[in-house]
Amino acid sequence: MNHQTNRISPVKTKKFSELGFTERKHLQEWLAHQPDALGEELLIIQKEFDGFDDTRERLDLLALDKDGNLVIIENKLDDSGRDMVWQALKYASYCASLTKAQIVEIYQQYLDRYEPVTGEVDLLNAPQSASSRICEFLDAPDLDELKLNLGNSQRIMLVAANFRKEVTSTALWLLGQGISIACFKITPYSLGEQLLINIDQIIPTPEAKELMIGINAKEAEEKSTEVVLKNRHTVRREYWERALEAFQKSPCQLYNNISPSNDHWLSAGSGLSGCPYNLIFLQKELRVELSISRSETEDNKFLFDYLLGQKADLEQRFGNALHWMRLDDKKMSRIQFCVEVDGYNKETWPKAVAWHLEQMSKFEQALKGSLQKAAEALKQHHLAGSEHAL
Repeated sequence: MNHQTNRISPVKTKKFSELGFTERKHLQEWLAHQPDALGEELLIIQKEFDGFDDTRERLDLLALDKDGNLVIIENKLDDSGRDMVWQALKYASYCASLTKAQIVEIYQQYLDRYEPVTGEVDLLNAPQSASSRICEFLDAPDLDELKLNLGNSQRIMLVAANFRKEVTSTALWLLGQGISIACFKITPYSLGEQLLINIDQIIPTPEAKELMIGINAKEAEEKSTEVVLKNRHTVRREYWERALEAFQKSPCQLYNNISPSNDHWLSAGSGLSGCPYNLIFLQKELRVELSISRSETEDNKFLFDYLLGQKADLEQRFGNALHWMRLDDKKMSRIQFCVEVDGYNKETWPKAVAWHLEQMSKFEQALKGSLQKAAEALKQHHLAGSEHAL
């Protein structure tokens, strides 16, 4: 739409073939770098995956969804092809046997190939391993608590400019049989010199997906994993009970009104909305952190950058170097300090509780004044932005 003339202009539908685009060099790369174009958060763990025994076949993209399910993504440009569904089903069957360790190894190979470490490595900002990235994506403290690729949970996503009737008919039938399959129609448009890409989910439609009733319950999850989780929940709650008792007897008042939980973190308000102080208790690590996690990404990065500008002063007041995590590809940012421990060894808990209490007390005192100033600076930034808009 042209705001000056108050008129709309048509865009021209194009074909990928006439634009000179290919599946591997273009469509595959677009989705690999922007998988949320498919309507949800996905973690791409491999491209052109060919790790199937006794076959030379390659699936286009392999991903994990937020529930730890493997997602097989098959791409075609101008035509879905007669064998697209059959290929995807074969790949899903091959992937059904992948273990958690194999999935981590597959993703590590992907990182080593496409995100290699070069030059000198800053230990505080070193690239994460495949296991830690998967844990972060699934919001889990460590691999032991993750459930990946359970039973027949594999999902299929088909992406093409046009879908033949035999493809859509088969996809709809598979949905009725409880197979998770989705079809996305991708259409290129030209507007002057610009190329625009539109991706629509046509099967199942978003409206139908909301109304669908699950046909079959997922397989019962491994008993060993459930036992691990139950035991860890008990351990964490007991640790937090001890830690909170120590905090309530100390001058640090952050956690006076906080109750113990089963989680690996315990949050307390910092005085700035969306920016809690967190105590972290893991099997191999203790941590104190400021989580800058307001609703707007721009606000989080502004606050982080403001505090980062006072890095030397803050670290001097705290007494140690801090780990500054801007996390440009995520909404939130973090500032942390951690230590390695044998966390689930209860004999070490008196020292662990003392560490948490000492470090959080220093952490709050070091950040408190600067955090208030950062909040005021953010407020002024918003006011300036509003005046500029007017």
